[in-house]
Amino acid sequence: MRAFRFKRALLPTGWSDDVTVEIGDDGLIARVTPGGGPDGAERVAGIAIPGLPNLHCHAFQKGMAGLAERRGPGGDSFWTWREVMYRFLSRLTPDDVEAIAAYAYVEMLEVGFTLVGEFHYLHHDPQGRPYADIGEMAGRIAAASRATGIGLTLLPCLYTYGGFGNAAPNPGQIRFINATDRFVTLMSRSREIVGQLPGAVIGIAPHSLRAVSAEQLREAAAIFATGPVHIHAAEQTKEVDDCMAALGARPVQWLLDEMGIDQRWCLIHATHMTDDETARLARSGAVAGLCPLTEGSLGDGIFNGETYLATQGRFGIGTDSNIQIDAPAELRQLEYSQRLKARARNVMTASEGESTGRSLYTRALAGGAQALAQPMGALAPGNRADIVVLDADHPDLAGASGDMVLDVLVFSAGRGLIRTVIAAGQCVVSDGRHRAREEIAKRYREVVSRLARS
Repeated sequence: MRAFRFKRALLPTGWSDDVTVEIGDDGLIARVTPGGGPDGAERVAGIAIPGLPNLHCHAFQKGMAGLAERRGPGGDSFWTWREVMYRFLSRLTPDDVEAIAAYAYVEMLEVGFTLVGEFHYLHHDPQGRPYADIGEMAGRIAAASRATGIGLTLLPCLYTYGGFGNAAPNPGQIRFINATDRFVTLMSRSREIVGQLPGAVIGIAPHSLRAVSAEQLREAAAIFATGPVHIHAAEQTKEVDDCMAALGARPVQWLLDEMGIDQRWCLIHATHMTDDETARLARSGAVAGLCPLTEGSLGDGIFNGETYLATQGRFGIGTDSNIQIDAPAELRQLEYSQRLKARARNVMTASEGESTGRSLYTRALAGGAQALAQPMGALAPGNRADIVVLDADHPDLAGASGDMVLDVLVFSAGRGLIRTVIAAGQCVVSDGRHRAREEIAKRYREVVSRLARS
């Protein structure tokens, strides 16, 4: 049993002083004691809050940050960005993917993400052939998780077609492609890999309604009848128009009508929904997986947050393309996008006097934990011992108490407040730096430098 003692901590019952958290060998919280605790606990300076789940990540895209920021000959969009992404990934080796993922995970831990949902679709070699070990790439993601200490929910992606109407994949997509039978084999091997990683969870990720057929989606959901199901939905207006033409319904509408969406589903982005779709998604119990920085980077649009929250919708946040890895910034961008849309302030709150920082943070905790099927989201017995410790002496926290701490974290000081991060009971970040940063960053630099020259 290991124990940490904090000057102040956010517990399910509210803010408490002098809190001791005892942790078992399994990395789960065994006991939380406000107002003291057993002798011998390691004192950690600062204010303790639960670590955030990152519910949507494509780790390899971290390596292409900055490559798509040049204006093209015509109107640039998500679809032109996608072509840059295809060119980048065509050169990646398994070693490259592991190095890039490890560095992305280091940055996530340093900014307060303690667990990642890896929406994993880069499966095969550059010619589209499975590796000798069909789970080679999944193994590299697991290795990066193990090396950094971040928790993992692995979401192998089912991707069969290049577009609606069962279109053939284009050359940039061939590394993703599996028919259902080969996907079942890939899932079996991925489950073995995840089983060797303490606390890891596996789910499925049908990429989108354009990348799988309706029949295939139903079949996959039936075969994998338990565990998380993540799917991109309604990210772009073109996707909505194409879905209407192919399936006779909008993406979120179709999923709600045809798939019996429930609490194990996470719809990534869900940017372009009608008010009716928004309310129905909220009532379904599913989670909206929001990636505000990526959605802004790609020009996707703005989520219908005010209506969704008014109908008790659940959401979490993710880093998606990893153009910027910053947990407080994702939450801030979410609220600011709603302010710009509504021309109002403090939109993502439900009641008068409620702290917007607290609302965003605690809702993202709960939604992310649900979407990733992980015991986390609060400093409570039985949950992962994922703890982010804020610098209580930071000038921006002078005079701050209670929920104002989270308002300062989200809207002012941001990641600069984060000093210590504990993931599954292990201290992985001290003084704001990951314990293996230098070694992992060196390998990342070598990979990205080589890719930039090739």
